[in-house]
Amino acid sequence: MQDVLRIDGVDLDSRFFLGTAGYESPTVLQQAIQAADTRLITVGLKRTLQAGDNGFVAQALACARAQGARLLPNTAGCHSAAEAVALAQMARELYGTHWIKLEVIGDEHTLQPDPLELLAAARTLVREGFTVFPYCTEDLVLGRRLLEDAGCALLMPWGAPIGSGQGLLNLHGLRSLRERLPDAVLVVDAGLGAPSQAAQALELGFDAVLLNSAVAQARDPVRMAAAFRDAVRAGRQAYRAGLMAPQDFAVPSTPVGGHALLLGEPGDA
Repeated sequence: MQDVLRIDGVDLDSRFFLGTAGYESPTVLQQAIQAADTRLITVGLKRTLQAGDNGFVAQALACARAQGARLLPNTAGCHSAAEAVALAQMARELYGTHWIKLEVIGDEHTLQPDPLELLAAARTLVREGFTVFPYCTEDLVLGRRLLEDAGCALLMPWGAPIGSGQGLLNLHGLRSLRERLPDAVLVVDAGLGAPSQAAQALELGFDAVLLNSAVAQARDPVRMAAAFRDAVRAGRQAYRAGLMAPQDFAVPSTPVGGHALLLGEPGDA
């Protein structure tokens, strides 16, 4: 059965979204995108404007188009709603897309989003016709406001601080978010470092994962992209199949009806 993820009326047949920063060369980036078999790649416009393209964005866009992937510009590096809105408007003009990953950072040490500025920016951008992908924490109240009040298409809660590779630090919070927002599209964004962590996110019922550093900083980014691709698929399949409920005690996997020895009762010849 086909298992696609629908966002803003668009069907994506991959639940692995990939960032494009930090690769050693455009060629490695292109190969990683191909190995990931992704349908959504992100590009940091502010970083590109400040550091220059050096062929990375052009290569990423060409590769993305070749395999049917969409571009998701992001507002990484913004610290206010006004700054994020201005950058989003610029991204729409440059890349011809109304999809935007909204980041408004409130703390430089943890790179945790500023909930007040994030919500303000989301409201403005949705009114201006953007499909907003907000990077947020696992805060349930903020999530509801972003979805219901601002009109965001989905939520992108972090697993751990950006680039930390710590995985899913607050399992209770993430599980609660999934349970309390059963109809929302939820994408774990940031903090994943290993394919097993991506599989865990999908096993919890999250719809997709977005990551960058775990692939870009791997010794072999292309092989790591393929590993995450397979882990995401496995996690999704496990969730759909239905994981067994954990128990606090042993449960025989092969029940027996008595205590007779398989090779005969004591005293048998």
